[in-house]
Amino acid sequence: QGKVNKPVVAWVSGTCARLFKSEVQFGHAGAKSGGEMESAQAKNQALREAGAVVPTSYEALEATIKETFEQLVEEGKITPVKEVKPPQIPEDLNSAIKSGKVRAPTHIISTISDDRGEEPCYAGVPMSSIVEQGLGVGDVISLLWFKRSLPRYCTKFIEICIMLCADHGPCVSGAHNTIVTARAGKDLVSSLVSGLLTIGPRFGGAIDDAARYFKDAYDRGLTPYEFVESMKKKGIRVPGIGHRIKRGDNRDKRVELLQLFARTNFPSVKYMEYAVQVETYTLSKANNLVLNVDGAIGSLFLDLLAGSGMFTKQEIDEIVEIGYLNGLFVLARSIGLIGHTFDQKRLKQPLYRHPWEDVLYTK
Repeated sequence: QGKVNKPVVAWVSGTCARLFKSEVQFGHAGAKSGGEMESAQAKNQALREAGAVVPTSYEALEATIKETFEQLVEEGKITPVKEVKPPQIPEDLNSAIKSGKVRAPTHIISTISDDRGEEPCYAGVPMSSIVEQGLGVGDVISLLWFKRSLPRYCTKFIEICIMLCADHGPCVSGAHNTIVTARAGKDLVSSLVSGLLTIGPRFGGAIDDAARYFKDAYDRGLTPYEFVESMKKKGIRVPGIGHRIKRGDNRDKRVELLQLFARTNFPSVKYMEYAVQVETYTLSKANNLVLNVDGAIGSLFLDLLAGSGMFTKQEIDEIVEIGYLNGLFVLARSIGLIGHTFDQKRLKQPLYRHPWEDVLYTK
């Protein structure tokens, strides 16, 4: 009817229907070709007769569109618009990383373990190898904390420290806090943390300080007298010296066991012997100024690190500074604090309330 003035390029699909022996369904909603006039060939012919540009096949549709367009340009009916080059879409990060083109920045650096393979590795050692070799907790600590396999006497010493420091009764501050929290109906983690938070310079947290001060004094060649008196002038108590219960004539059995093991197995115990000399001097001042378990572990760990020959001076200083040795006490005492939590839960102890008679009320 002349209502459409621009060329129409069209194609009706389904011309292959004649190649099938049986009736074939085309179209949508169950429509199917019946008579000849309903075939794709008849519809394409009707389009041609109406003035549409119909290619000879579906494969020729693209070429027909191009030819029609070029003819309109040649006749001056349309002016080609300059093609705008679309912006390049950045390559997907995952595929770029996989192809090795880019490296994504990391947010965390870890050097002690890796679980990306078939089994987790501690400092490069497969977990199955740890079990197969019969390694213990001390060996795992040496791998995860120190990133190397320490000699057996070193890992055994670590295990002895953990066993000797696992618990010290229900009356020490950490255990008391844990017990009170457990009896308040709190969960295991809350009870454990309440006890751990008491660890510090007055309760089990003096191992690092003991190692730090003993090492500094020994390395500078100070006599026990010079060391103790210089600390006194600074108003600093010597870490690792002093006990509320133990005395010079009633030594801490844990200290004696650690010293015996070290003297039997360590290549050198120079730092421990220096701590013993300091103890001898402090005992001349007061009978309760004995070398306690913090001082024993602190000085002996210095001997372990220095005597093993596997650590540089800088590494030893860094280990002490970071807090590795206090970490040993935290790990050990967690065993006991968890035990106290389970104990109170098992005994179904009620909420704790401190007795009035144990409080001095003053105005």
